[in-house]
Amino acid sequence: MIAFTSKARAVRCLTVGISALVIAFASAGARAQDGQPSGGAGGASSEGANSQLERCPETFGTLAVHEDQGAPWWHTYYRRYPKLGSTTPVLRMMIQQSNCFVVIERGKAMSNVMQERALEQSGELRSGSSFGKGQMVSADYTMSPSIQFSEQGTSGIGGALGGLFGSVAGAIAGGLKSNEAATTLLLVDNRSSVQIASAVGSAKNWDLNLFGGMFGGGVGGGAGGYTNTPEGKVLAAAFADSFNQMIRTLRNYKAQQVKGGLGKGGNLKVGQ
Repeated sequence: MIAFTSKARAVRCLTVGISALVIAFASAGARAQDGQPSGGAGGASSEGANSQLERCPETFGTLAVHEDQGAPWWHTYYRRYPKLGSTTPVLRMMIQQSNCFVVIERGKAMSNVMQERALEQSGELRSGSSFGKGQMVSADYTMSPSIQFSEQGTSGIGGALGGLFGSVAGAIAGGLKSNEAATTLLLVDNRSSVQIASAVGSAKNWDLNLFGGMFGGGVGGGAGGYTNTPEGKVLAAAFADSFNQMIRTLRNYKAQQVKGGLGKGGNLKVGQ
């Protein structure tokens, strides 16, 4: 009986120690990728914006965001995460918070914009509403998002801990899951149709679901904040990473040149 108690106590101590190690690992990984947008934006001002988001003292121009919902990536994304909805709102907030572009509406709300003009033309609006022609701002650029990979799976830490410390450690590490996402942003000049910039970003965070209640919450009770991490946070962080990469590139932007001029045949001749 004494030997059994000592063994149980040793196993429990080992369990607590390994779980603390796993929690620390997961916490560090989550903080390293904590780039998802937050807060709000109004004009050139922002409130509660993520400190890791790039900001610009002057804007590059006006920008519309176009999400191609007919593309293969969209169908995969919507099938896996139907509750997340469009990527456009979080991208637009992030872009406005950065002050790098002025965001122009060219999405679904455009129908409401045109509806107000139709109401004025019909004579239904009050006098002085001033929805006349020549007031809308053109979009200098269009930004298009896409998602290359977004999946929840196990990390390699489970096998490593299981091999080192046995089945108890394997059970601990088995509750550690990683959420990963990779995203691309493309920036096109609307007047010339030339692609100005492209950027790929990625993000990972960790879910921790220890033991499934094996110890009645005694060991894993403090890990609740690591369970059921929304995939949306990972995707938003990946887009923020893509955006940051793009802005850093645009700060050193130099236009591509073709001898003889763009669209004049190019320099890769095909012969007679």
